[in-house]
Amino acid sequence: MNLRPDLLAIDIHVHPPVAEMNAAGGELALAAARSFGIEIDEPIAMPLEAVANDYSSQAMMAVLLAWDAESATGYPRYSNDEVAGAVEKYPDTFIGFGSVDPWKGKVAIAEAKRAAGDLGLKGFKFQQCAQAFRPDDHRFYPLWETIAALGVPALFHLGTTGFGAGTRGGMGIKLDYARPVYIDTMAADFPELDIIMAHPGWPWEQEALAVALHKSNCYLDLSGWSPKRFSKELVRSINRELKERALFGTDYPMIHPTKWMASFDTLEVDPEVKQKVLLDNAKALLRL
Repeated sequence: MNLRPDLLAIDIHVHPPVAEMNAAGGELALAAARSFGIEIDEPIAMPLEAVANDYSSQAMMAVLLAWDAESATGYPRYSNDEVAGAVEKYPDTFIGFGSVDPWKGKVAIAEAKRAAGDLGLKGFKFQQCAQAFRPDDHRFYPLWETIAALGVPALFHLGTTGFGAGTRGGMGIKLDYARPVYIDTMAADFPELDIIMAHPGWPWEQEALAVALHKSNCYLDLSGWSPKRFSKELVRSINRELKERALFGTDYPMIHPTKWMASFDTLEVDPEVKQKVLLDNAKALLRL
């Protein structure tokens, strides 16, 4: 992959706000939008061209995330082929991460091999609350072994989620699946697997930091949270122990990259560390 010479940042956490992705999120996605203060009664779809222009105009690249939570939600997938097609159409702007449903067993393993091999996707995204699984469940260890052998990272959701937020019973979503300590067990059992822990992990932020600080195969994606709300401990760790394993991410379209950047600029983060967080760490992790 040839990167544009003026590249300033790589957003590691971008949800394509297209109609197909909205269908994959269903009512869960509407609740998530409202939890971010976006009051809508039906999904708002954007063409991929608009997303590409949004990032390209800021000299940024975006990691697009596929979605497969069919077993737990009954909603359709936003397929790996669709993400691969977007990368093919906008190779200077998009990087693709696949998604497989862990409950699909051998089918998920075969799809992971196809996505990373034939489609050339650079990693995999999992959302344990929506997919209803724990990463340390040994039933899914063959999948983690496969992804590790493919040599690409796996991204896992941490902490609370907007899915089902503010509704009675949370639409059946269980937050416990996203405890960082379950990542700790998996990271210990698969030291060869690069693991991206998405979001600061509230209300288990200190637990997330403990895992990231203890396991050097764990990276922390800073998406889904305005930097102005980062704790002092998190900022300290970004400047020191995690300066080569903290990753810029937004959770687009919930948070726009310009808004995230403006907030990040208010933090006391060393300039050389900002360069690592915004660009260099992702380039190294994704082998770009």
